[in-house]
Amino acid sequence: MTTPSPRPLSWFIAVLVTIGAIAVRGQAPPPPGFSPIDRTNEAQSKQDATLAPHATPPIATPVDRIPLDKISLPSGFKVELYSSGHPGGRTMVMGPKGTVFMGTRQLGRVYAVVNNGGTRAARVLLQGLTQPNGLAIRDGSLYVLAINRVLRYDDIENKLDNPGMPVDMTQAFNLPTEVHHNWKYAAFGPDGKLYVQVGANCNICEVNPGIHSQIRRYNLDGSGMEIVARGVRNTVGFDWHPVTGELWFTDNGRDWIGNEGPQDELNRVVRGQEGAFYGFPYCHAEGIPDPDIRRPQPCAGVVMPAALTGPHVAALGIRFYTGTMFPQSYRNVAFIARHGSWNREQKSGFDVVVARIDGGRARIEPFMTGLLDAKANEFHGRPSYVLPLEDGSLLVSDETNGAMYRITYSAGAGR
Repeated sequence: MTTPSPRPLSWFIAVLVTIGAIAVRGQAPPPPGFSPIDRTNEAQSKQDATLAPHATPPIATPVDRIPLDKISLPSGFKVELYSSGHPGGRTMVMGPKGTVFMGTRQLGRVYAVVNNGGTRAARVLLQGLTQPNGLAIRDGSLYVLAINRVLRYDDIENKLDNPGMPVDMTQAFNLPTEVHHNWKYAAFGPDGKLYVQVGANCNICEVNPGIHSQIRRYNLDGSGMEIVARGVRNTVGFDWHPVTGELWFTDNGRDWIGNEGPQDELNRVVRGQEGAFYGFPYCHAEGIPDPDIRRPQPCAGVVMPAALTGPHVAALGIRFYTGTMFPQSYRNVAFIARHGSWNREQKSGFDVVVARIDGGRARIEPFMTGLLDAKANEFHGRPSYVLPLEDGSLLVSDETNGAMYRITYSAGAGR
């Protein structure tokens, strides 16, 4: 990551020590590469073969180096630092008592961020898990979904000092064990069921449509599994439209075709069409046949996206806004965190956009920008998820800086 000024030597020493500790615990991220069933043809992509995913720093950026001064917002909006000290924090859910729980991908931790009279303190609630990105909360119970584990911590906000042994629901949910694109997103739907994504176990390959590349839903006890959407390469963010009740989800497009795509997608599950097919691995974006996985009429029967969200931008968290703090024009729009590209020579994303819904289509507009320096082709942070608060403000998690930003609005406010 590029920061406003060089890191002190002590920072690099701490990073090395933390990486070593993670490796000893067996939680080091898996090395890059493709699964045995992958059909990626990098030689034909004409991309820089040295491109590699951006590492997540294992310690948080010091407060005085968090790049608030880089962030730009529309007129009337203001950004402030809500909390820090939770490196790698991605997904966010809030408990009924105001605790923000944060999942991580690479560091194996779940954080609890507690509001102490206007200041926030972060603590490591759980650790040693394999990519516990998926969190959901219901009736005071925190559901933690790692790669192939489902754990439920009851009455969690009264047990932050000692969560105790969870209810292990792993066997009931029976999730696949592959690591590739299998870090979870989970949320409770309007129907009271728990929705869970299972990504593709490759960059591009033929998948078992009964296991991978899908969004599922379950009863609370893990029974009654249904497939809600098929042919979904990798969604780690979805939400329900506050008026129509329809499910909308982001989806990350495949890599190593080229710098310009195929673009990531914003998709909609039409009522009555649960279980529809969204194209992976045969058809991408708005009708691009895959060059490595071929079949006749590859886009026949595919539900096309409601919008394209950009090439390799890694759109992750999405939440619809129903608050009253922001102007009326933001009511029922979807905020989307675009985590930022790695498989693109000219970086893209590293921001938050809004999706303005019009029937079955959406229009993407910029909202929170500035963390990408396009001229220098460098980034200063990686927005990962968004979380609207009861007062109408919006939280944005920044995985790279280990920070959460709070965005507020008042007429005549600054940046």
